[in-house]
Amino acid sequence: MVLKTPDELAVMDRANSLVHDTLRLVAEAAAPGVSTKELDRLAEEHIRAGGGRPAFKGYHGYPATLCTSVNDVIVHGIPSADHKLRNGDVMGLDCGVVLDGFIGDAAITVPIGDMAPEAKRLLDVTRECLELAVEVVRPGSRLTDIGAVIQKHAEAAGFSVVRQLVGHGIGRSMHEDPQVYNFGPGGRGPALRPGLVLAIEPMVNAGVSGVMFDDDGWTARTEDGKLSAHFEYSVAVTENGPWVLGVGGA
Repeated sequence: MVLKTPDELAVMDRANSLVHDTLRLVAEAAAPGVSTKELDRLAEEHIRAGGGRPAFKGYHGYPATLCTSVNDVIVHGIPSADHKLRNGDVMGLDCGVVLDGFIGDAAITVPIGDMAPEAKRLLDVTRECLELAVEVVRPGSRLTDIGAVIQKHAEAAGFSVVRQLVGHGIGRSMHEDPQVYNFGPGGRGPALRPGLVLAIEPMVNAGVSGVMFDDDGWTARTEDGKLSAHFEYSVAVTENGPWVLGVGGA
């Protein structure tokens, strides 16, 4: 695990602030009839104007700035000019930024126009899973405490957590150790230490937990075609508790 200095955390806070600004801008622009490619262009322009560059674009060949994951797409949906959003869709927006050598990473899931009650409940529960997980990010907590609280909350609501895809450490590299599972028993794994930054990202499905991948090698879908939701923060462990980078914290 790579521990960050206070100065490095300050840089990561700025990087994540640009990520969250970009997500807010894109969410406001997302509406029926808008293509996911239009949203991707908007995001890249905003990131570059803010002095950063897209972290995802070119990463292992990924072709875009955003991941735009609509309805049954769990994560890594590729923006397309042909994909026009429709009323009643839900869309996961995942964004990464490189700024001054460090990476920010966050995700939200947003409704497009009107939202069905069950879709709203899925989004609310997934967001709550992330909020509960953030509270675990304190010195002395164990790594698996994060996944345990996510799994418990999601399954109590009748949903399932994705097991094939995980969160991760983050810093100068997009994916650092450790992996952060969204399930499992608590009280195991290394103790969390100040300076550690984790990208915590519950992925919660309305139906079964299984995942299928499209032929593009990126797009991950629910096995049963039901909705999925995804929220993510980059969270630093501090002596005073969790610090949600780009947003605020203890």
